[in-house]
Amino acid sequence: MTSNKRTINSNLLAQFNAPILKQLFALALPITLQSIFFSSKGVIDLIMIGQLSENDIAAAGVASRALFVATIIISGVTTAGAILIAQYFGKKDHLGTKRGTALTWLLSSLLALVPFAVLALASTQVMAISSNNNEVKALGSQYLVVTSFSLLCIAFTGSIAAYLRSIHQASTSLYLSSIGIILNILLNWVFIFGHFGAPQMGLKGAAIATLISSVLEVVITIIYLKLNRYVTLFDSSDIKQALQFPYIKQITYLAFPTTVNFTLWAGGLFAYTSIMGQASSEGLIVLSIITPIEALSLSFLIGIANASAVIIGNHIGAKDFESAYHHAIVFNVVAILVTLCVSLSLYAIKDNLLDLFTSMSTTTRDLSNKFYLILCIGIVLRSLPTMMVVGVLRAGGDVKFCLHQDLLTQWCFGIPLAAIGALLIGLNPEWIFALFFLETLFKWFACIHRFRSKKWLNYLA
Repeated sequence: MTSNKRTINSNLLAQFNAPILKQLFALALPITLQSIFFSSKGVIDLIMIGQLSENDIAAAGVASRALFVATIIISGVTTAGAILIAQYFGKKDHLGTKRGTALTWLLSSLLALVPFAVLALASTQVMAISSNNNEVKALGSQYLVVTSFSLLCIAFTGSIAAYLRSIHQASTSLYLSSIGIILNILLNWVFIFGHFGAPQMGLKGAAIATLISSVLEVVITIIYLKLNRYVTLFDSSDIKQALQFPYIKQITYLAFPTTVNFTLWAGGLFAYTSIMGQASSEGLIVLSIITPIEALSLSFLIGIANASAVIIGNHIGAKDFESAYHHAIVFNVVAILVTLCVSLSLYAIKDNLLDLFTSMSTTTRDLSNKFYLILCIGIVLRSLPTMMVVGVLRAGGDVKFCLHQDLLTQWCFGIPLAAIGALLIGLNPEWIFALFFLETLFKWFACIHRFRSKKWLNYLA
């Protein structure tokens, strides 16, 4: 028994080698940078909007969260597509990767029509869920109507990004999305504040900038892939082949639970925002500031998780289950250590970052300091569950477990406890915010138990 344990430990330690870590970070770096740029866009947007008023900050925060929910719903299909594409790539099935990408785009575009219709036609009702302030509702509603059209663009660029990551071309995805982000920031500056002869439109200008930059990113992506001989964009023949029942059934098997999972999870985040908005106006303002900072801080973790999903998916596609399992352990350890370093670094720049929001009152700033400290602790708590769900379990197609876990921990524990603390007990905003992280404690135990069972290792290609 002791001899077997030593053998397992030595095999595990052997996985901590330079080649596998180099492969991980070679994939993780461009994905992380892409996530950082995207999150930075949210922070920069909010800093620009933060020059206007606290109501603009609150409206942007609630509307952005609603748009995030819509984007995450689309990501359910693109994530399912990425699982298949990674395994096809590991199997060296070139036609399978193109067919998978075409089908991912078709299904994600079809699904995008649902949140598009909700945000475009019921924007006022969506805003009313999280705020009783009429000015906040009016500003946010206007923002949602315009930005809802960008969801159709996100369906395309998200599908292409999933394809590029899965075939180890994450740097290409980084370059393309970076162009879109830079365009968005520049157009924000033009339309929010009225430069180069444009009218000063405030929050509505930010919405217009988002839409225009999304359209331009799609155009640039198509042109680039058409001209690049190393990456092949799917064509009409791939689309026709993808529309066969066996292939639709295959991706639907993964996409349905994943999309439901993502929808429930993102809806849960919006529920947390609503709880805070109903409990405290100042808490809602601070949460609107903290949310993009949280997204930025998690960029490193998301980068490692997505890179891990590609490598593990490639191993499973090649039927090398032992390497998939052992490498997953290594990647989890790396993710926790990286997140701890990010948390400490984030706390070190607290004052510099919060000083950028010049329209905050003294009371709001004091509350921001408390939220910020809780965030630094909370992102460490989220490290292993996020890594497991995004990077490991879904790579093996274990989408139903991820769905059941999020449904149980978030909707049966986290949200009810936060609602009780906020609306019945009347806790202070900082304690309500702390309750938002409670669900992660349940996920630690569930994820570790599932991982050790090896039931998540499913060959799909």
